[in-house]
Amino acid sequence: MDYRVLLVESDRLLLERMAQVVNDTPGFTLVAKFQSVSDALGQGTVFQPNLVLLDIEQPGGMGLIAEFRKIYSEAAILCMGEKWQAERASQSIKSGAKGYIIKPFTGMELQEAVETFSRLGSDAGAETLVFFSPKGKSGKTTLLANLAMALARKVREPVGIIDADLQFGDMAVFFNLAPHTTIVEAVRDVKFLSPASLSSYYMSVAPNVRVLCGTPTPNMVDRIAIDRLEQLVSMSRSMFRYLLIDVPAGFNPTSIAMAENANTTFLVSMINGAYEIEHMKQALTVFRDWENVEERAKVIFTRVEPCDARSKMELSQKLGYPVTEIIPNEYVIVSDAADKGKMATDIRPDSSLSRQVDRLADNIIGRHHRIRWDRS
Repeated sequence: MDYRVLLVESDRLLLERMAQVVNDTPGFTLVAKFQSVSDALGQGTVFQPNLVLLDIEQPGGMGLIAEFRKIYSEAAILCMGEKWQAERASQSIKSGAKGYIIKPFTGMELQEAVETFSRLGSDAGAETLVFFSPKGKSGKTTLLANLAMALARKVREPVGIIDADLQFGDMAVFFNLAPHTTIVEAVRDVKFLSPASLSSYYMSVAPNVRVLCGTPTPNMVDRIAIDRLEQLVSMSRSMFRYLLIDVPAGFNPTSIAMAENANTTFLVSMINGAYEIEHMKQALTVFRDWENVEERAKVIFTRVEPCDARSKMELSQKLGYPVTEIIPNEYVIVSDAADKGKMATDIRPDSSLSRQVDRLADNIIGRHHRIRWDRS
């Protein structure tokens, strides 16, 4: 699609600079530029733009979105600001804009911003899924990785993974990656990034699946400030259809903050004796403070044998809480896949593990439309 751009920027030097970028970017033509909002609203329609780049960092800037939507009903509105602000970006979407871009921008950043809203639509923003375990050795990393692949395969849209298990994250090992940038650099730089520039910190591991790797060494956990990690997650949401976050086991500042900012938190535990049910009961006492707890907190047990409807029902009864999914003990398949640098669901798509992961993905996709952009 070719874009006929109307540019509205109060700073004259920025206006000229960005006008040049627009004209130099393939697929974009600058049809009009204005410093004055009133002039843009009163005179711009004659140019019939289908994309408005709107500066909202002026008095009443957020309120301008409704005015421009009314006058330019056939055009997409892309808001501009000098730095990324999650709340402002989210509010601009809710007000009817298609996205938010940092100014001044490059041609590549403009293209990526437009591609994002074209791909995700006006209600763009990932459904954020956090994977939490009351204790370690739950199988959540294996589940998360295979689920990300299943979601990407089914929806054919971008899926992101953030390894926020800050001391013992192993996504890089799991995917056999040697990252040049990790969550450490992304959190450090987040105040100066936009979604387009943040994209380079993620590594591609499969079509439509990208990973932000965890800290290279456990002692780097001190470099991850929680407020900046939350900013990173908020910005990442504008890049993907689904965002899956691996967090440390147990309750700690990272796992709590990520759960509070997620649409859904999956509590994952591996059945290996009688204690897992009690551990899960204790963990659920914390999440029960949420008003809509059964919508936001989902329980998954792994290595369940036999992995059938009866086992799932018995686990739910013992727990006193619905069990969303059970995952079979497929250690041999998982191990074989890891040795080959592949996902278990790829090498054995007919396995019980693959079927259960696919069912979980279908469940997530089926309720996706109800909870997008309900958080900033």
